[in-house]
This record gives sequence, structure tokens and C-alpha cells, in this order.
Amino acid sequence: MHDLTRGVVTLLGVGVAGFLIWIATQINDSSTGGYWAVYGIVAAAGLTMALTQLLGGWTKGGMPRLSANVFLLAFIPTLIAAGWVVVAHQPHPNWFRNHVLNWSDDIGILGLVRDLTEYVAVLSFGIGLVFGYSFDTSGPKVAGPAEPRREPAPARTRRDSTDGTTMTRDDGAAARDRKAEPAERR
Repeated sequence: MHDLTRGVVTLLGVGVAGFLIWIATQINDSSTGGYWAVYGIVAAAGLTMALTQLLGGWTKGGMPRLSANVFLLAFIPTLIAAGWVVVAHQPHPNWFRNHVLNWSDDIGILGLVRDLTEYVAVLSFGIGLVFGYSFDTSGPKVAGPAEPRREPAPARTRRDSTDGTTMTRDDGAAARDRKAEPAERR
């Protein structure tokens, strides 16, 4: 049943992602606003694909949560590297684009950045996909092994030295009594 649910949810996600990409093709990306709308929608298509696995895995019974390790170690570097190229490819010069291109030239990666601008759609999709991978469902909480039950200490029998009677006491009471007895009686 779990695989059937994941398969259906993945198919639905593919349909939604395809529809989002079709919408992106209907927007003119020659203006800066249109450019960011197109590649934002393409990133949303990538996020949709990652979320299909999250929602399809919801049958584990857990609630979605953000994985800090994946977010910090995978998404942030992806956002910086791919976002760098996406910003550099904007159609009209602005402060951000100019600085990214100048810094790319300064550190010797301008050729690489320009080569990758042909794949801005793929990079945008990847940004959304990796962001979606930052979420996971945790399965239901499973009770850990039960702690061993502590049995009370067995009662001890001792003979009272003053009147010769036998008394049964627990170890704790006997230890308290020994502390309370004067040293010469022990």
C-alpha cells in the first residue's frame, strides 16, 4: 500500500510540476520581473517534486520537519552556487547582477558562470528540489526498551541483642538503625 501511495503522489507531482513549467513558458522573461517569475515558478516545480516524496512518505505516520543538516549542508551551498548563476543571467543590469559578474571575473569563474547561464532553468529547478529535500517525515515515536523493574531488597532477619527476639527489617531500616546506634553498642 505504501508503494502505491508514493507512486500515485509522485505521478500527481509530475503533473503539477509539468503544469508549472508550462505556465513558466507563457511568461515573457525579457524583463527582470518576468525573469524572476519564470525561474521562481521553475524552482517551485522542483520543490513540488521533492514534496511528492515527503507527502508520499507521510504514510509513515510522522509529521513533516525541517532537517537542519540537509538545509545547512546541502540547500545553502546549492542556493549560493546556483543562485549566483541565476543572478548573473538577469536580462537587465542592476546592482546585484553587476556585482556578481564583477566578482566572478575577479575570482576567475566568469567563463564558467557564462557557460552555465544556458542552464538557468535546470539550476532553478535544482534549487527548489534541494530545498524540498530539506524536509522529512519522522516515523511515529516508538517506545524504547522498558527499564528493568526494580525489586525491593529482601527483608533481613536479625536477632535483637537486648531481648533475644528475632526481627525482620528491610536493609534500609537496618542501615538507618546502625547509624543511629551508639558506637559502643556495635
